Amino acid sequence: MKYFSIYIPDPKTNPARPPTGAQKEEMDRFVGAAIARGEFLSGGGFLPLRQHGAIVRRTDGVAQVIDGPYAESKELVGGFAMLQYDSREAAIEGARRFMDVAGDGECITYCIAEGGDPEHGC
Repeated sequence: MKYFSIYIPDPKTNPARPPTGAQKEEMDRFVGAAIARGEFLSGGGFLPLRQHGAIVRRTDGVAQVIDGPYAESKELVGGFAMLQYDSREAAIEGARRFMDVAGDGECITYCIAEGGDPEHGC
């Protein structure tokens, strides 16, 4: 089953900043092991939304671009991954292993319905 996961760092204990060389090496080892197990399909970190992206929100038929500032740090996402696991429990365990490397925050993991059909997937 395929899962889409997003990571939101905790701004109090894990503020957004470029990783050190040691942190990058540790994450590279983690991703390499996940690839070897067949779990990691693709992923990456995000550049700061305010400078490099935007949120497009539509309300009552009118679209507006929101590019900050953001009221809540929960709106700042650190990265994403496309993953492959046999079960929800395995996906949860994978998120725990990831956060051992990435640090404090939230890892939100969605199961993807195959072919867009919510009856087929997880």
